[in-house]
Amino acid sequence: MSKLKLTNLEKSWVLYDVGNSAFTLLVSTLFPIYFNAISSQAGLSQVQYMAYWGYATSIVTVIVAVLGPVFGTITDFKGYKKPIFIGSLVIGAIGCCMMGMTASWLIFLIIYIIAKCGYSASLVFYDSMINDVTTEERMDDVSSRGFAWGYIGSCVPFVLGLLLVLFGDKIGLSQMTSMSAAFIITAVWWVVLTIPLLKNYKQVNYVKKEQGIVADSFRRLGKTLVNIKNEKSVFLFLLAFFCYIDGVYTIIDMATAYGTALGLDSTGLLLALLVTQIVAFPSALIFGRLSQKYESGKLIPICIAAYTVIAIFAFFLDTQWKFWVLAICVGMFQGGIQALSRSHFAKIIPAEKSGEYFGLYDICGKGASFLGTMLVSVASQLTGSANIGVGSLVILFIVGFVLFNKSLGRDMEVKTINAECAGVVTASKK
Repeated sequence: MSKLKLTNLEKSWVLYDVGNSAFTLLVSTLFPIYFNAISSQAGLSQVQYMAYWGYATSIVTVIVAVLGPVFGTITDFKGYKKPIFIGSLVIGAIGCCMMGMTASWLIFLIIYIIAKCGYSASLVFYDSMINDVTTEERMDDVSSRGFAWGYIGSCVPFVLGLLLVLFGDKIGLSQMTSMSAAFIITAVWWVVLTIPLLKNYKQVNYVKKEQGIVADSFRRLGKTLVNIKNEKSVFLFLLAFFCYIDGVYTIIDMATAYGTALGLDSTGLLLALLVTQIVAFPSALIFGRLSQKYESGKLIPICIAAYTVIAIFAFFLDTQWKFWVLAICVGMFQGGIQALSRSHFAKIIPAEKSGEYFGLYDICGKGASFLGTMLVSVASQLTGSANIGVGSLVILFIVGFVLFNKSLGRDMEVKTINAECAGVVTASKK
């Protein structure tokens, strides 16, 4: 089999990235603008708007951080992963449709929290499927392709929605109605592109069912949490991932809100973020190709260092052209750091417990953005400047860089010990 040619199952898995990425793009672009419009009508200031948006995002990450590992552990049992995955998909898609049907900023945020929880939960189960979908040597490439095609594919419903928002008045649609239509288009796109995965996916790696599935799941999860400190490479990676991906997701989730709070043109912001997706497509594929020549352990630190520079640049952001530069730079490294982190983690965990471990991964991933969004929100309110909150993300990238390199060092120690033990066993047999 060609290293670059995807199987039908791998293609089906990649397509879900294409589908769910449309929701991600919508959350980072049109959702904040819609919320800004209805919150302004209710008399909320720009600082309040940004703060409440950050608080809502933080609530989502806390909920997923608590429930993700529990449900992830349950999905490791044979026959449970797909049904629970479908349930989270339905919650996310229905919530996406309903958000455009309210003019109340509070109800909008409540529905947003529910929909984002469904979406985030689906990613826990989806990410854990990679161990069933492909082999270890192909994980970096397959994961990178998922993010790459996700970036470019998400542009289709986004462009359709954007055209409705910008020119809907030409066909008699109000801006609010056009926004609602954009939400529905995104939900339909998301669900339709999930169908191939639902048809082709079969759970290969699993834990045998015991009496009392829920109780056993809690026992397994508790045992893993206790023992994970002994798995130094996994533990240190999760700590590193918690730090550096915190900054990445905070930038993604609050980019439009940040630009809007600075008074930048909404249309320009949306077009800049569209460019981010377009740039991210070839960049993610390039990192996928590079992963065939260089280990993910060498490529991830490069991405972290790049994001450190991006955060420093964001601290001085005050004009439209700087936002465009920021958007392009984010697109160059966003796909690489997300895809390689996912596949790197999949390689260092037990395949049969992928749901359980990816639940913890999600805590340190999307759950980590609780800290970033809360930091930006609090700093914005206390100082009256969003730039200060964004600039503080530099610390997280630096700490993440240091911890990741330590995790690699520990992983090399383990591999060396295992190799020496294997050599001893071989010698004794001879």
